[in-house]
Amino acid sequence: MDSVIFDVDGTLWDSRREVADSWKLVCRSRAVPSSHITPERLKAEFGKPMAEIGRSLFPELGEMKRNELCRELCDFEVAYLKEHFPKVYEGVPELFAALARKQIPLFIVSNCQAGYIGVLLKSNELVPFVKDHLCPDDSGFDKAGNIKEIIRRHKLLSPVYVGDTMGDYGSAKKAGCAFIHAAYGFGEVPDAERKIESPLELLSFF
Repeated sequence: MDSVIFDVDGTLWDSRREVADSWKLVCRSRAVPSSHITPERLKAEFGKPMAEIGRSLFPELGEMKRNELCRELCDFEVAYLKEHFPKVYEGVPELFAALARKQIPLFIVSNCQAGYIGVLLKSNELVPFVKDHLCPDDSGFDKAGNIKEIIRRHKLLSPVYVGDTMGDYGSAKKAGCAFIHAAYGFGEVPDAERKIESPLELLSFF
């Protein structure tokens, strides 16, 4: 493996509480019921495209109103996280530094909105370690498409995608990319051939 592409939620950090708090504020301002928006509920939603999350959380809303709400949730969330940012998982800064010393290029691909990855990197002082990152707002591609784009853009020969859900596993397979399951995260991936129980365990593969 010559490079690592990381997922975000459940792989690098857990922002569920902060995201839930920000979404509740938006919903209250719009008089939309929000008692069901909890960190535990979001565990099952994180990693999906926002349109799919919106349909799951707000099935009672019409499509136009739901899309407007989801856009507002995403925009407010990024601003909120800049002031109330979660820390990355224990070991992530040390992992990034160690991989950088080994000259392993690091990338991030997530189904999040524009600005979200930047908050994670800046608030946790990880900007110098990550060579590039992509999300659907950047490219219009889904996760598999963005993994392929990172591979194409940087001429990667043998990358590995590190993620925590079946969606991550499926996207990596679709992109023709090796996969390592972050088993400490939000989901189970029974078919994963490789897994880690903590971020620093990834070093054993290099």
